[in-house]
Amino acid sequence: MKITYEREKFLQAFHHAASVVPARSPKPVLKNIRLEVSPEGGTLMATDLEIGIRVELSGLEVEEPGSVLLPSEQMMDILRENKDEKLTLEEDRSQVVVRGERSVFRLRSEEVENFPPVRSFQEQKYHEISPSLFRQMIRRTVFATDLENPRYALGGVLWELLEDRAIAVATDGRRLAKDEGSARSVGGHGTAESMPIIPVRAMQLMERIFTDSEEDLQIAFRENDVLVRSPKITIYSLLVEGRFPRWRDVFPQTPYPMRVELAVEPFYQAVREAAIMTSQEHRGVRLTFGEGKVVLTAQESEVGESRIELPISYEGPEIPVALNHRFLIDFLRALDQETTFTMEMKDSESPVIFRTQNGYEYIVMPLALQSS
Repeated sequence: MKITYEREKFLQAFHHAASVVPARSPKPVLKNIRLEVSPEGGTLMATDLEIGIRVELSGLEVEEPGSVLLPSEQMMDILRENKDEKLTLEEDRSQVVVRGERSVFRLRSEEVENFPPVRSFQEQKYHEISPSLFRQMIRRTVFATDLENPRYALGGVLWELLEDRAIAVATDGRRLAKDEGSARSVGGHGTAESMPIIPVRAMQLMERIFTDSEEDLQIAFRENDVLVRSPKITIYSLLVEGRFPRWRDVFPQTPYPMRVELAVEPFYQAVREAAIMTSQEHRGVRLTFGEGKVVLTAQESEVGESRIELPISYEGPEIPVALNHRFLIDFLRALDQETTFTMEMKDSESPVIFRTQNGYEYIVMPLALQSS
């Protein structure tokens, strides 16, 4: 195999593939990235056996097609440190030789046959969804997963793909985040019966990777795994085992009596200020809604106390509630700072509901109120 490529373009593609390479693995071969080259172009492949990625290459000057394993760490360093516009890569027996204008690097290479296959997208049934919406749905839900148990049902994001909608849900048992948007079923694809859960790490990878494409993504769920494809990148992931909770039962059957509209940016600032006087053991911020304002207070005996007033459009009875400030900040970070949301309450002990106008809903269990 022998190719010549533009270093910057190859570096970007290689960086995507390297994001899947495990830092540690009982199989040393997984610390490599497989490069397959045909007369039409090339493909970079990486996997840790739970997540896999295929990155399509274009613009290669192919002298000899073939396959080779590239040591991920060393090859990444070469691409970063070398400043030549173009580099040539060729296989020489058990070595890979990378040549620049005034540089030569020789890398040891393992046998290609030892590298496990990385699945490609061959599905006839799938959903189409815009990459911006897909990333938004990940960003608005993944923070609510149970990060301490990533291998179980709460350690991922549930996806429900209907005929013309996509719904993403995550919960850690103390809060629940749900977002939805438009998606199109192709070939009758759907997940209403299977309730698949994509693990957190795969979700975070997809949010980072699928940023360049303007074309719709294709997402296909199978019995134990999922494939997501853009024009140049395909990501494969095993699904999380376990049964997701009946999340619709969390939402109240009747409307809450209190409903107040809040602007994201000033409320976010007020929460951050009040949270200065919290600690790892005491994360609660008390919110007291009264006539024309909400007062945020926090108190920690070894730190001090804070009191922040924020004017709002509220004229109902006084209602206090205590919430984990980190849960509030996670939600507010996921929103456009120039927008608004509604906060709905029943009393100091019932779940608090946050909603936006575009289908995003977030439910938080309150903390026990301390004496003011």
